[in-house]
Amino acid sequence: MKRYTLDGTIDLVQIAVTRLWDYEEKALDMHPSGYYVAYSGGKDSDVIRILCALAGVKHELWHNHTTVDAPETVRYVRGIHGINISYPELSMWRMIVKRGMPPTRIARYCCAELKERGGIGRFVVTGVRKSESYQRSQREFLEVKGRTKKDKVVFTTDNHETKRTVYNCVPKNALILNPIIDWTDKDVWDFLHHHGCKSNPLYECGYKRVGCVGCPMATIKQRMRDLGRYPKYKANYIAAFDKMIRVEGRATTWRSGEEVYDWWMREPSKHGDIEGQISLLEE
Repeated sequence: MKRYTLDGTIDLVQIAVTRLWDYEEKALDMHPSGYYVAYSGGKDSDVIRILCALAGVKHELWHNHTTVDAPETVRYVRGIHGINISYPELSMWRMIVKRGMPPTRIARYCCAELKERGGIGRFVVTGVRKSESYQRSQREFLEVKGRTKKDKVVFTTDNHETKRTVYNCVPKNALILNPIIDWTDKDVWDFLHHHGCKSNPLYECGYKRVGCVGCPMATIKQRMRDLGRYPKYKANYIAAFDKMIRVEGRATTWRSGEEVYDWWMREPSKHGDIEGQISLLEE
């Protein structure tokens, strides 16, 4: 698969494969099973899964079950050959009760505890791409993360000096490789079609991205569509909110799970400041 530019022809697949080859030795040095491939069940994860096989690098596929994945995603992931599935200590519903508040755009505790588990001490490979969002546009093909955000180092070029720096990095750092960081949606689908991979069936239902049902980072339209499609998830959220406000000794002005749900599903840009969000975070 090639992309034509003013500077010549770029072989995107070869670049991605070479990136995997370049750091396999370091991945094996960190763990005998090699790369830890973070597999979400989405189209980008399928590209990474196929690329690792094409490159012939040693790796493991790991999926973090969030308990709020769409049923289609759960079934699709379970059908992937060689997949390892990690289950959380607490479901989303129990976590909401424990935290005392719903997950929001500015309090996404669910991501750290449900989606980003695993890979500690491993060289992690992801399907992150710059074109997905503004936040991801700031990412690079290789990242070294320390214990704090200030310790983060990103590498913008594929060169020998970068490789030497990574090979000499201290063990406490987390290494993340994003082989398809510069691919577009078209590149992704062209690659998958070439290899006969239809990916998650939700894409055939009109979905552009697949993720957690009810995710606060999605638009209100997407959230309403998802929770309408999966009414049991909506019922589970309401039941969790109801248990959340009835925890003994917990102060709240909410009277029911339905009331919390209505608050949670409001869109700040259309309703202005949403009463209670600031006070929730200050508690």
